[in-house]
Amino acid sequence: MAITKKRKLAAAKVDKNKVYSLNDASTLVKQLNATKFDASVDLHLRLGVDPKKADQSIRGTVSLPHGTGKTKKVLVLCTPDKEADARAAGADFVGLDEFIQKIEGGWVDVDVIVATPSVMPKIGKLGKILGPRNLMPNPKTGTVTNDVAAAVNEVKGGKIAFKVDKAGIIHASIGRVSFTPEKIKDNSMELINAIIKAKPATAKGTYLKSVFMASSMSPSIAIDTKGFVH
Repeated sequence: MAITKKRKLAAAKVDKNKVYSLNDASTLVKQLNATKFDASVDLHLRLGVDPKKADQSIRGTVSLPHGTGKTKKVLVLCTPDKEADARAAGADFVGLDEFIQKIEGGWVDVDVIVATPSVMPKIGKLGKILGPRNLMPNPKTGTVTNDVAAAVNEVKGGKIAFKVDKAGIIHASIGRVSFTPEKIKDNSMELINAIIKAKPATAKGTYLKSVFMASSMSPSIAIDTKGFVH
């Protein structure tokens, strides 16, 4: 694929041999955007863990102080007595059997699925479809709960889930290029601190090996990890 002129200009602004402070990266990432849309700003963190070990398969949630800049579509799978609460909280889709059938048919047009504990036995068979897409409700991420209204409010307010992949990397969207550098920095720090707090006792050596920031289709910026306690 040919590299566009805008992409070449953006790449020229990043010194590949340099690690940037989080402050500088949060400013620079806005200058690298070569898209016509409000691109996502993402963090990619390589951790010194072995995801194959159950106690080092890191996952969790964090509420970003300035949200993600994206309105997430939420599906709540619940019994009829919880449907009104879910709708009042702003859930985009609410129900149970009809949505289970839709998902079995290939429909996954949502960002987050919340479920009540009582319906989890019915949802279990959807694991092969929802699992690879990180959509399976899980108590550890607060998406299996009887308080569906609170769960929906948290997601709509900027709560995100993070999970280490097979390569030991966590990928997460922390905002948009339209955000101010201060908001990008604040959201980044919130995620990084949450991941540091999730460090397993069995992890040996350097925990936070590298952190990179990038916007959609932009060059990545290496961030100095020495400023973080980990």
